[in-house]
Amino acid sequence: MTKKVLIISSSPRKGGNSDLLCDQFAKGAQEAGHAVEKISLREHKINYCTGCGVCNETHRCVQKDDMAPLLDKLVAADVIVLATPVYFYSMDGQLKTFIDRTVPRYTEIADKDFYFILTSADTQKKNLARTVEALRGFTQDCLENAHEKAIIYGTGAWQKGEIKNTPAYEEAYQAGKHC
Repeated sequence: MTKKVLIISSSPRKGGNSDLLCDQFAKGAQEAGHAVEKISLREHKINYCTGCGVCNETHRCVQKDDMAPLLDKLVAADVIVLATPVYFYSMDGQLKTFIDRTVPRYTEIADKDFYFILTSADTQKKNLARTVEALRGFTQDCLENAHEKAIIYGTGAWQKGEIKNTPAYEEAYQAGKHC
């Protein structure tokens, strides 16, 4: 069965380590016959949530930026990959802002399979626990029937491209192939 795979890369660096793992996941998913789209948040204008509450009634945000069409893609996807570099023990600001802005339609992001891709210069997976907890707070506590399928830990990669020399590079490809 062909699935719609949506990869959200929050890497601020094109070709950064988490971005490269997204590409590997996409390669595997495409080879498995799935329809894949990768969105690089750095290429989109996404404002911070202002907490105005209008979307609680209208299910639309009053802000005029790039978020509305991205929400459409989240709702339509079967598989969602959330990828982030980990700075100071949490997801980067781009991904957090993106998640915050799902409020108008988060109840429609249901029955999805989720994969998390995390990259860090730190070599200890345990030090990424806070990031995983935050992502699970969104997917497991806020979204209906979300299924966490895998976490790809890209640890020990500081400089751009170093991730290619870690087990995570192949793990991302295999996860995509079997999503």
